[in-house]
Amino acid sequence: MVVCLTGLWRYRNYLIIFLTPLLILPLPIIVGGPEASCGYVIILTALYWCTECMPLAVTGLLPVILFPMMGIMESSEVCTQYMKDSNMLFVGGLLMAIAVEHWNLHKRIALRVLLVVRVRPALLMMGFMGTTAFLSMWIGNTASTAMMLPIANAVLKQLCDTEAQAEEREMDLMAIRGAGPGTGIPKGQDNQAFDMEPEPEVEESPEARERRLKREAKYLKLDKGMSLSVCYAASIGGTATLTGTAPNLILKGQVDELFPGNGDIINFASWFGFSFPNMVLMLIISCLWLQFIYLGCNMKKLFGCGTNKDGDKEAYGVIKNEYKKLGSVSFAEGCILVMFVLLVLLWFTREPGFMPGWAAVLFNKDKPYVTDGTVAMLISTLFFVIPSQLPRCGGYSEDGGAPCGYLTALRGWLRPPTVT
Repeated sequence: MVVCLTGLWRYRNYLIIFLTPLLILPLPIIVGGPEASCGYVIILTALYWCTECMPLAVTGLLPVILFPMMGIMESSEVCTQYMKDSNMLFVGGLLMAIAVEHWNLHKRIALRVLLVVRVRPALLMMGFMGTTAFLSMWIGNTASTAMMLPIANAVLKQLCDTEAQAEEREMDLMAIRGAGPGTGIPKGQDNQAFDMEPEPEVEESPEARERRLKREAKYLKLDKGMSLSVCYAASIGGTATLTGTAPNLILKGQVDELFPGNGDIINFASWFGFSFPNMVLMLIISCLWLQFIYLGCNMKKLFGCGTNKDGDKEAYGVIKNEYKKLGSVSFAEGCILVMFVLLVLLWFTREPGFMPGWAAVLFNKDKPYVTDGTVAMLISTLFFVIPSQLPRCGGYSEDGGAPCGYLTALRGWLRPPTVT
């Protein structure tokens, strides 16, 4: 009995979060009307505040979700008490980006794509640009660039080093084959003679110096092109979605303010339908232009024919080792991926335009209650409900009574630091 009560106490937050809405659900069902629904939200918020089953700041956002979904107030009217509806959409997208970055889901996606395209020059640039553009559609341009640039620099450095080592081995082999009478080394003798004594430092030959300078100039040019490709792709990818970059949301806010009766003409689906083809076109043009400037027009070398296979394997190994460091997919990464896909699907199908969306069928029959900001805050709130580890019997941590941490690092930001 004691063990059972101890387990229930450890999981008290989850019991309060899931059982409290069910226990007071008869109020809006039996009584009915917007007054009863409003009382339901107030009681639920008050109980969550008193028990602190969720962070207080997250509990304070429940009216943003429940008032529009229960037909009490429109989302634009509710969000005005906090900030603009477009700003609330930005906050929801920011919380999703923080959760993705906190659990390294973006890095796993990026490295997986690079493992597919491998290290051929043209496809490598295309892979970096495509991956950066996709990440920039959902997280900040600066964050996606800061993540992809070190990976690109590490791959190019490994390619340069392996090519230099291959050239040194080739020159040593030519020197050994040319050894004979008068050189002090019998022709055909095993290479062990070189291991017996340390090789004296020899001055770099003009031929070796010329090859080194040529190699460094080539990779310096390639490094410039790869760095620019990542930066360009981040800026281009941010234009594809409404939450991709802040100026998009500023435009939506200005349109809603200047034209109040626009019928929510700018939403996630309409913006994506207009901007995504333009993003793809701009990405292809910029990729071809950068390849023309920094890689040249030799298609045989660009797509891997006649390149250094050993160098490609070692550079590919760098990407593979970085991917192995991430380990297997954790429970938190799987939850974040599912919620990310769910968020995108809800955004697309809310008001697709060519057919009635789920919001029009379920909530927006009379007024535009539910908006993209409502959906963003609903998914963001789940970050503070779903644990970061699969709950186990007897599992416990000091995270507010929860058996494990939460999906987002904001849990620590919303609580005062512990003084030790």
